[in-house]
Amino acid sequence: MIRVLVCGFRGRMGIQVVRAIAAAEDMELVAGFDPLAGEGSVESDGVRLAPAFISLAQAIEDTHPDVLVDFTAPGAVEATIRTALSFGLDCVIGTTGLSRERYEELAADAPENVTLFHAPNFTIGAVLMMSFARKAAAFFEDVEVIEFHHNGKADAPSGTALTTARAIADVRAEAGRTSEAPGAETELADRKGARGTFVDGIPVHSVRSNGFVAHQEVILGSMGETLTIRHDSIDRASYMPGVLLAIRAVGKRSGLIIGLKELMGL
Repeated sequence: MIRVLVCGFRGRMGIQVVRAIAAAEDMELVAGFDPLAGEGSVESDGVRLAPAFISLAQAIEDTHPDVLVDFTAPGAVEATIRTALSFGLDCVIGTTGLSRERYEELAADAPENVTLFHAPNFTIGAVLMMSFARKAAAFFEDVEVIEFHHNGKADAPSGTALTTARAIADVRAEAGRTSEAPGAETELADRKGARGTFVDGIPVHSVRSNGFVAHQEVILGSMGETLTIRHDSIDRASYMPGVLLAIRAVGKRSGLIIGLKELMGL
């Protein structure tokens, strides 16, 4: 039985994680952590599942989890990771906003045989979308990324968009396509940003609006044709198969792992 502690258990994603763990036969929710929620209990559909803590160190000491899962905020997640790793706790991090370099620094300070896992996106379809985009990028002259999220998302561009753009740029460089995307030079002097932000030369556009959950398009263009690869998450439950996959995997690995594709063999 895998013992799991969930940070941000009352957030949009945290609620889904709690439900998924409660329904998994090989997992047990042993604690919730949220310094803003107060002490009490973690509940789902009116059923008390585990105690809630306002101190992460106390939660770990009292409940002895195997894995910490975090879907909180960029400003809080680094301290959470440092505390969890200091206790030798494997981490599954869905919060975006930290750079790969920061994850490498955190992992370097971790005890041996401890896993720090981060994925910018836990949906299986999104990981496949990024994989397909990488394969297609070598064959098209132009490529742009457009991502759509709800208006409460804390970061723009999204972690998924940044990961996609960087992977595409790497593939294009290997294929000899290293030129900057066209159009930035045409932006009006007082309207900079019309072509989006550039991530390693790839234009990335972020849309934030009520009505969206998480969506992304990669649009590739060449002479006389375009290819659009799109993924839509219409419910946050779509993240749960990937979260459960990561929880089950981290105990069998060690070190830093970035991206669900590493667990899917892509």
